[in-house]
Amino acid sequence: MWLLDVGRGVSSRVTFDPADDVYPIWSPDGKSIVFSSSRKGPHDVYVKPVADTGGEQVLLHTTETKVAMDWSRDGRFLLYMVVDPNAPWSLWALPLQGDRNPFRVIESDSDRKFGQFSPDGKWIAYSSTESGRWEIYVQPFPGPGTKSLISTAGGISARWGPDGKELFYIALDDRLMAVPIEIASDGTSLEARTPVPLFTTRVGGALRQTEFTPQYVVAPDGRFLMNTVVEDTNASPITVILNWKTKS
Repeated sequence: MWLLDVGRGVSSRVTFDPADDVYPIWSPDGKSIVFSSSRKGPHDVYVKPVADTGGEQVLLHTTETKVAMDWSRDGRFLLYMVVDPNAPWSLWALPLQGDRNPFRVIESDSDRKFGQFSPDGKWIAYSSTESGRWEIYVQPFPGPGTKSLISTAGGISARWGPDGKELFYIALDDRLMAVPIEIASDGTSLEARTPVPLFTTRVGGALRQTEFTPQYVVAPDGRFLMNTVVEDTNASPITVILNWKTKS
C-alpha cells in the first residue's frame, strides 16, 4: 500500500510485507488504515497507524478471506465482507471495543457486499442478489428492523452522501443514481424517493462479479472520486467482414 500526497504529487510506501496488502479503509480520524493481507494465508484484517513505519496489528484472523468495507464514524464498528468460494458473500461487523466478537449483520442465503454505514451509524446500505439480480437495500444497524429496497431496476455500490440525506449507487446501465432519503423522526424507518440519474460512469461495468470494493467514494464536500477506464487512443481498429467465403 502507498499514500499519495495529492498536493505535492509525492507517493510514500505504507506497508512493506511481501504478501498482498490490499483494500485499504481510513479510520474516522484519518490516523490509521485498515486493510486486508494474505500474510497468513486467506486475507485477514489488519490496522496500521499512518505515521508509524511498522506497527501493523491483526484485527481479525479466520480461515476465510475478509475485506474491510467501512469504519463507523464513532469508531466503534468495522464493517467487513467474508468471501467464501463455497458460500454466499456475507457482511459482518467487528466491534472495536469490549469483547470484539464479530457478528453477522444480515442473515441470508444470497450474496451481500459493498456495505457502508450511514453517517450517524444507525443504518447500513448494501448490495444483494436476493431478488435474482443486484439491488440496493438499507437496513437498521445493529438491528432489529426492516430492510428497505432503494434501487428500482438493479444497482450496486451504494454510497451515502455526507449528511445521510442522499444515497448513491451505480445502475445496470452504468449511470450514477441519486436517491433522496428521509428518515422518520423516531429513527426506526426511512422513505426512499425516486432515483435520479446524475451521469454515466466509466468504471468498466456496474455489475462485475469479481469486485470486492466499490469503485468510487463521495467526498465530504459532495464531489465524487471515481475509478475510470481510460480508452487506448493508439489501439488499432478491428475490421469485421461478414459473409466472407474462400474461393474454391
